[in-house]
Amino acid sequence: MADKEKLVPRLRRKYPWFDHALRANDAFNQRYGNHYAAAITYFSVLSLFPLLMVGFSVAGFIVAGNATALDELRNGILRAAPPGLGDLFSKLVDSALSARGTTGILGLLLAFYSGLGWMTNLRDALTAQWGQERKKLPLVSTTLKDLVALVGLGLALVVSFGLTAVGGLVGNLLLRLVGLQDQGWAVFLLRVATIVLALLANMLVFLWVLSRLPRERVSAHSAIKGAIIAAIGFEVLKQAAGVFLTFVISSPASALFGPIIGLLIFANLVSRFLLYVTAWTATAQENVVVDFLPPPPVVIRPRVDVRRGAGAGAVVAAFGAGAALAWLSRRSRSRR
Repeated sequence: MADKEKLVPRLRRKYPWFDHALRANDAFNQRYGNHYAAAITYFSVLSLFPLLMVGFSVAGFIVAGNATALDELRNGILRAAPPGLGDLFSKLVDSALSARGTTGILGLLLAFYSGLGWMTNLRDALTAQWGQERKKLPLVSTTLKDLVALVGLGLALVVSFGLTAVGGLVGNLLLRLVGLQDQGWAVFLLRVATIVLALLANMLVFLWVLSRLPRERVSAHSAIKGAIIAAIGFEVLKQAAGVFLTFVISSPASALFGPIIGLLIFANLVSRFLLYVTAWTATAQENVVVDFLPPPPVVIRPRVDVRRGAGAGAVVAAFGAGAALAWLSRRSRSRR
């Protein structure tokens, strides 16, 4: 047991990355990372469908009457959706596009409540993981800021998914124009380019999330490493979620609830991963804020020493000594 206790300190001294990971894990736990992740997961699932309803309704009005554009929109959304949730998203897209008016109004009301709760918990969680002090903020202005942040994040996600979808569409068109759509190496290169484009788009989104969503903003430079790790990890989690959902849906007993359970697990894993990456970024050496404690102020106090005079006994003794000296002096004169 003693050897094991000594092993971890040795590894922390030898490998700085290991020490950093442990410091991030300690910060994640001390700042209630798991509790915040649970709250984010709840509001993520609750707000996902209303937001999609609003988005599909708006898109349905824009491309109404254009069957080709509707098909491209549907296919782009399904490609951007987490793997394994294609059937669920397909039904939701079709329902939202067919009744876009009612869907948009209902989705807007639900999205306002759930999306605002999601953004509030996300911002509080990021603020905590950055180690920032949680201050009591005014309700109205804070709600408005959270609403603006929600709209901004929604636009960032739309741009991210749009870049991925448009990139794949443009790549396929280019392959068709040059006659390489049947060449395996060309399709492979297009796939790699699409993944790189998706990683770049995800990195920009996570950079904005890590640096701008905390209550006290941090510099983008301090969050760039965390954004890169978050983008790569998010793609890994998407692929892992796809494998898990494929396995779950293949079972007839779990075919009904499998997608919802998979969505909950995926949202919780992404929430925990994002908060851990934030804690990792905040505990990096270049981002650790060392509180400088100034020396205590010098207080100059005048020193007054009070010295008391002689007491009554000393006065009596001195008087007696004086009288004795006077008597001796008179006696010596009389003898003369």
